[in-house]
Amino acid sequence: MRAFLFCTFVSRVAVSACACACFALSAHTTPATAALPPAIDGQALPSLAPMLEHVTPAVVNINSKTRVSVRDPFFDDPMFRRFFGIPNGPRERVQQSLGSGVIVDAAKGYVLTNNHVVEGADDVSVTVADGRTVKAKVLGTDPDSDLAVIQIAADKLTALPIADSSKLRVGDFVVAVGEPFGLGQTVTSGIVSALGRMGLGGSGVQNFIQTDASINPGNSGGPLVNLRGELVGINSMIFSPSGGNVGIGFAIPSNLALDVMRQLIQFGEVKRGALGVDTQDVTPELSHMLGLGEVARGAVVTRVRAGSPAETAGLKPGDVIVSLAGKPVASDQELHNLEGLGAAGAAVEVGVLRDGKTLTLNAVLKAQELHTTKGDALDPRLTGAQFTDSGESLRRRGITGVTVSHLAETSHAYQSGLRNGDVIVAVNQRDIDNAADFERITSAKPRQLVFTVVRGENAFFLRVQ
Repeated sequence: MRAFLFCTFVSRVAVSACACACFALSAHTTPATAALPPAIDGQALPSLAPMLEHVTPAVVNINSKTRVSVRDPFFDDPMFRRFFGIPNGPRERVQQSLGSGVIVDAAKGYVLTNNHVVEGADDVSVTVADGRTVKAKVLGTDPDSDLAVIQIAADKLTALPIADSSKLRVGDFVVAVGEPFGLGQTVTSGIVSALGRMGLGGSGVQNFIQTDASINPGNSGGPLVNLRGELVGINSMIFSPSGGNVGIGFAIPSNLALDVMRQLIQFGEVKRGALGVDTQDVTPELSHMLGLGEVARGAVVTRVRAGSPAETAGLKPGDVIVSLAGKPVASDQELHNLEGLGAAGAAVEVGVLRDGKTLTLNAVLKAQELHTTKGDALDPRLTGAQFTDSGESLRRRGITGVTVSHLAETSHAYQSGLRNGDVIVAVNQRDIDNAADFERITSAKPRQLVFTVVRGENAFFLRVQ
């Protein structure tokens, strides 16, 4: 079975509320000394070493720890706990992730990495190339692009220059740097195997660089650089039929990463453009029903939202979108991807099939408007928390509800185990679709407040006390 694997090294340890989990992981590698002459026939031997001397000081190791409440039918039973003398209190599992990152601003301490490296983390620390370990602050995360920006307070940092990834060509040599499996800093080389890869699983914004430079667990968030030592991509995941590296890795282009970073630093979130339509893939059955003839590719518009750019442009249900901004659209996922790559306010042409005719409509992408509500106004137990409608990307995965967009560490919700980025899909086992549903249930101040939470790939119950 094939799989797309995020390259983060993860370990889990279960602890009690009054226990302390301590982790120690160190690895030192000693480079082998080659017995080759410095030159042959008067020509210096080719080597990446001079370039890497400038690159590796900008690559960091990221260690994130997340505490997750553990539910057990026996330990949750008060009679069981009394009989065996087990103290009351929540039980937790500490999940530790090891990933990589790259310093992109030495003066301000900005570090680019993957969202999945720091997602939902309670504690993030960064080890720089000279061995110093410092605490890091998460400035913003973007699950759609799988990018995050963290900040460290340290002096004598080295930043990596950023290249224009649009100038990459298939066949260009590239080098991946990171800390796979917690072994220590490791360098692998290869070429750009393909550009603009999308449709690799999931529903996020995809425009990957494909490379055969080895990317392994722990490389997530590390840099992909050109032979000038400039950042061209952020290593993200691999394709693997067996779980091992087979020479097919993917990196997020530096241009996309730079745009996301700027928005996360400025706004704390990414404002992407959207047409404001619901769509689905064209199937042979739909093609026949809509009289499209041999057309079996594209995205069929099923709903046009009121006041959206799509409505202004004249899109109608039943239209088949076959291109956006000059790029072909073969599926619902491709349309969503191209929307996400477009900036809010960008003017685009929309290629449409309607009643057997080809039309070109003009639209201006608009940032998706999400309703936000503050917990202070709903229930005292939610003071210090802020909740926002789940975005388009989550809805396309079938996840509806509200996302925790802000959470004070002093709040009851935080102390109960809720974290920034968590998605609440139900309250007291009642499914919610949006912030309005969340407000309606929680504002009634029910005696118990139990959330069904989705965090990463996990779903669990969480009681706010």
